[in-house]
Amino acid sequence: MAKFDYDLLVLGGGAAGLVSSKVALGFGKSVAVIEKGKLGGECTNFGCIPSKALIRTAKAAHELKQLDTLGLTTEAPIAINTGGVMRHVRSIVEKVYNTHLPASFKALGIDLSFGDPQFTDNRTVVMDGKVITANKIIIATGSSPLIPAIEGIDKTPYLTNSTVFSLDTLPRSLVVLGGGPIGIELASAFNRLGVETTVVEMFDRILFREDRELADMLAGKMRGEGLNIVTSAKAVKLSGDASRIILTVETQDGQRKDITAQSIFIALGRKPNIDGLDLEKAGVRCNKNGIEVDEWLRTSADNIYACGDVAGPYRFSHMAEYQAILACSNAFLPIKRRADYSDLIWCTFTDPELAHAGLTEEEARTAHGDAIKVLRFDYSKIDRARTDIEEFGMSKIILDKKGKIIGAHILGMHASEVLHEIQLAKHFNIPFERIWQAIHLYPSYSDVIRQPSKYHYAAKMGNNPIIKLLKKVIR
Repeated sequence: MAKFDYDLLVLGGGAAGLVSSKVALGFGKSVAVIEKGKLGGECTNFGCIPSKALIRTAKAAHELKQLDTLGLTTEAPIAINTGGVMRHVRSIVEKVYNTHLPASFKALGIDLSFGDPQFTDNRTVVMDGKVITANKIIIATGSSPLIPAIEGIDKTPYLTNSTVFSLDTLPRSLVVLGGGPIGIELASAFNRLGVETTVVEMFDRILFREDRELADMLAGKMRGEGLNIVTSAKAVKLSGDASRIILTVETQDGQRKDITAQSIFIALGRKPNIDGLDLEKAGVRCNKNGIEVDEWLRTSADNIYACGDVAGPYRFSHMAEYQAILACSNAFLPIKRRADYSDLIWCTFTDPELAHAGLTEEEARTAHGDAIKVLRFDYSKIDRARTDIEEFGMSKIILDKKGKIIGAHILGMHASEVLHEIQLAKHFNIPFERIWQAIHLYPSYSDVIRQPSKYHYAAKMGNNPIIKLLKKVIR
């Protein structure tokens, strides 16, 4: 049997790469990781962590302006200085980064190096003149901001999530190109921090992958806070300099108009990090969406697997971790498991949050027709929401004709946390009407799940033929 330097070589030190390397180490395998930039990847350094820190700061600024809703007054109007915001955000990134320093992985026995690897065959890469061989390889190189082919963009300065958190001061005004999760999260935060912000979205609404009813509710709230949202508008030209940019958009009726701001933030999706890897030399097929993998996350080269953003189809850190465990297990264990995305879950971390599990109402009606049942429960009916002055929002539970949970969406305070209760019920096939039977804390936001579960149970019992018969007998 051929001798290799390592049992496993992982390309990429983000969420997928770090998790897969630790799983392999747990299997007793020798492991090496090559990272091009900084450990932690996109999420730690340019995505999840800095954006959530910015959103939290923006929420604090928003609350300061609404102290009167809590019965508090100030002697003079509050003036907020945002000069230290980005330094604070970077300090949070550093704090999280320090939890997985290179030395900690080397201490575990994982060989870690930094550079640009290239394949020479399906078991060999070269980096800085050094040849590294491995029996199995996992590609987890992540993704980068997708830059559109807009006229003038190559001559105009722009921001992406890779550069925006390096700012020392906030811009006076900002155009956010893209109404998806990244664009909307940062747009709403900047707007609350006093930046005159305009979102430009090509579709007829923001967050087009979300349940339309809840996405529209969220858009209405953000507009009420002063965020300008322009939909059904395609960007066709960009010009300007570091002090002023002009974005020309075209509406559906062919009209063109200019939107002016100090800066522009591009948030139009992601592209896989595959350039320079020489994948063809390893026999690994790819396309514009990333590396092609089968249901076991194996590439067209039998000994090479791919996971995380570079493989997709869902680019979230929690999905990268799920795929990493699966890819590593399939690479080394005799029993193989297929990737199963039926319990996919995510959240757009605006304030309030919009959490998503399973099918939207639109998707459910397409798949199941009008046999579905949609249950709604408003945050305004929850005592805990009343105490916190967080009464905006709604839960929306979608059941099929047999009462099985096929979708759940929550817009409101702590939506990302509350959704996990119904995610567990969905995953373990627990009937929705049984959730309320478990004792829940009071007062808590869990009522947006418990209460509709209770009402659904009561309605179901009321329609039970035996119960109906007993009612007649009693009468």
